[in-house]
Amino acid sequence: MSDDSLRDRIDTSKPHSARFWNYFVGGKDNYEVDREIGDQIKSIFPGLVDVAVSSRRFLGRAVTHLAGERGVRQFLDVGTGLPTADNTHEVAQRVAPDARIVYVDNDPIVLAHANALLTSTSEGRTAYLDADLYDPEAVLKAAAGTLDLSRPVGLMILNTLGHVADYERARALVRQLMAGLPAGSHLVISDSTATSEGMIAASEAYNASGAVPYYVRPVAEIAGFFDGLELVEPGVVRVPEWRPEGSGEAGAGSGEAGAGSGEAGAGSGEAGAGSGGAAVDAYCGVGRKP
Repeated sequence: MSDDSLRDRIDTSKPHSARFWNYFVGGKDNYEVDREIGDQIKSIFPGLVDVAVSSRRFLGRAVTHLAGERGVRQFLDVGTGLPTADNTHEVAQRVAPDARIVYVDNDPIVLAHANALLTSTSEGRTAYLDADLYDPEAVLKAAAGTLDLSRPVGLMILNTLGHVADYERARALVRQLMAGLPAGSHLVISDSTATSEGMIAASEAYNASGAVPYYVRPVAEIAGFFDGLELVEPGVVRVPEWRPEGSGEAGAGSGEAGAGSGEAGAGSGEAGAGSGGAAVDAYCGVGRKP
């Protein structure tokens, strides 16, 4: 696809989730309309900036853990958004230079920046797919051109599932993607949650802006995405609480102690909420396919 055709698809009259998030993490790939709604939401709920930054840091810790402690050498990043610092391929290949990463998005503003993602170590490989979360079979088929789907894959779906309004449909999409991956693969999810009045108000303001809506969910629903998987310790928790640096958990155990349904680990984040400034309204988890 040519740069001109991509530019023709970019609508700068309405806020855009990837550009909005880019603004919140300090990026420069955004427009005035994105900054306006960003500033409006900051005035309603300043804590959303913490959600954006801490979610990005979680990505780094999760990929480092999978590549370093669990030997995962392949990653499928669905709904990757705009590139910033420490993208999935950079983190993974820092630990394992032979890692292979496939990014998936179908948004023109993201595709226009694909060249920034299409870099790799000489030992590994990075690819970018113009594909859609709503078509898991097509995503997996295209990803197989770069990844060996007979070997474990780290499936990353970060701050993306909130765009799927119907919860059961969101769960079905996750199940379909995981069904195409072998045992030993891992699911990595983070999403904003309906855990404070401020976050709920911020979500309502964003959805009223004309952007593609993003729905915040209860923690139990985030945990439900991991049903049938073995939760890696510490379970489903607020994003700053998942193996924070210096906690001694970065290389802890096999995670089997957290096995079971998503609900089993859901409460751990609530119990620790607020400790160490961790009371952000976003939850995350990592689960292994047995």
